[in-house]
Amino acid sequence: MDNYEKVTIKHKLILTVTLFFCVLAIAGCTVGPDYHRQDANVPLSWTGAGQIKGTPSYSELAHWWTGFNDPNLTSLVERAINTNLDLLQAQVRMRQARAARGIAAGGLWPTADASGSYTRGRIPILGNPDAPTRNLFQTGLDATWELDVFGGVRRSVEAADADVQFAVEDHRDVLVTLVSEVALNYIELRGFQQEIVIGRNNLEAQQKTAELTRKKFQGGLVGALDVSNADAQVATTASQIPALETSAQQRIYNLSVLLGLEPAALLAELSLPSSIPANLPEVPVGIPSDLLRRRPDIRRAEAQIHSATARIGVAAADLFPKFSLTGSLSFQNDQLHSLINRQNRFWTVGPAVDWQIFTAGRISSNIELQKALQQESLLAYQKTVLTALQDVENALVAYAKQHERRKNLADAVAANRKAVVLATQLYTQGQTDFLNVLDAQRSLFVSEDSLVQNTCNLSTDLVALYKALGGGWDSDTSDIDRQKQ
Repeated sequence: MDNYEKVTIKHKLILTVTLFFCVLAIAGCTVGPDYHRQDANVPLSWTGAGQIKGTPSYSELAHWWTGFNDPNLTSLVERAINTNLDLLQAQVRMRQARAARGIAAGGLWPTADASGSYTRGRIPILGNPDAPTRNLFQTGLDATWELDVFGGVRRSVEAADADVQFAVEDHRDVLVTLVSEVALNYIELRGFQQEIVIGRNNLEAQQKTAELTRKKFQGGLVGALDVSNADAQVATTASQIPALETSAQQRIYNLSVLLGLEPAALLAELSLPSSIPANLPEVPVGIPSDLLRRRPDIRRAEAQIHSATARIGVAAADLFPKFSLTGSLSFQNDQLHSLINRQNRFWTVGPAVDWQIFTAGRISSNIELQKALQQESLLAYQKTVLTALQDVENALVAYAKQHERRKNLADAVAANRKAVVLATQLYTQGQTDFLNVLDAQRSLFVSEDSLVQNTCNLSTDLVALYKALGGGWDSDTSDIDRQKQ
């Protein structure tokens, strides 16, 4: 290499390096709006809080189902967290988002491509048609680095980060829904089983009354109408039990599917009746502003805004030129053993610029599209916050009113049981007619059934309240897929 060539190469390198550092000096410029955390207008307190007050601890919300002190419920929830198919899909979506983020971040770094080839052929030269057959070996390396001068790639990474957060919050939201669905189906199952027990007990009592009526009829003490009424009462009560059994078995099927099992998988485990999980005497709910940080669907909507905001910058970066550093190094020879040799070397290095001068409005239209998508995300966030507030208020008022109703129902059951005993005694002694017995038994069955439903509703309303508060997740369960990688 002569001195002139060395000086020329030196000047090119100096120019390239100078351009590189000039570009880095202005690379802090990032086009597009910056994202700012959202603030929503929420009330200072809950309207229907009543006796439900205080600020719940993290563990109370993260594992609220353990407060029912029901080992079966706890087991079902924990198994569902590990095997539910919807939750597994949400975990896969988190991995997808993280992989997409890796793709976006790759744009910040240089790319290099290696190549190699071998060809054999004869190329006739003018005046020498009998040119010999030759081998040709080639190998090389090409590198390109697009400098993120105006922040388009950085905005893409920012949007991808927000998408990862969206996927994480979506996983949390699926988790919140899952544990509440398991609890609701389990509580309803136990409620139906208790109604079946009450129905069978009442049926047994009514059958005894019908048998007594038939004996009195045979003795000429009562008419055939009393026998018919007694038999009708027995048949009516008996007809309600199969419907309750159907509902109970369907809840078992629901629980099996929530655990990722075939519908009948839990029949043997859950068919025996058990008590309804008791509601807690006091449920601390905190203040409405806590909801913005606890509800996964609100956090997910906020991540959606962040992603949409960053993509405005991605679109705006297309208005500006793109700068790149490119270089290549290759070797070419007809002998493989001497291919890597200075005399066979070819190389180039230098900056490049690409600027879309005319796009017929495509870039500006894309920017407007991204702005509109951001506005849609903002409106969706506001709607999500309002819906969350409504969910909590609905659960609070339902829980409070069920408590008010409970005492009256308990009193009604006690009074009706006494009435059945008295009516039966008087009827046996011939001091009252059979209609009073029928009315007393019917009223007892209705009141006992209503009390069981109230007990069930108290627990399900409590589950709905915990779901509305965003309970059921913590940082460990939200990142469960990381532990499995």
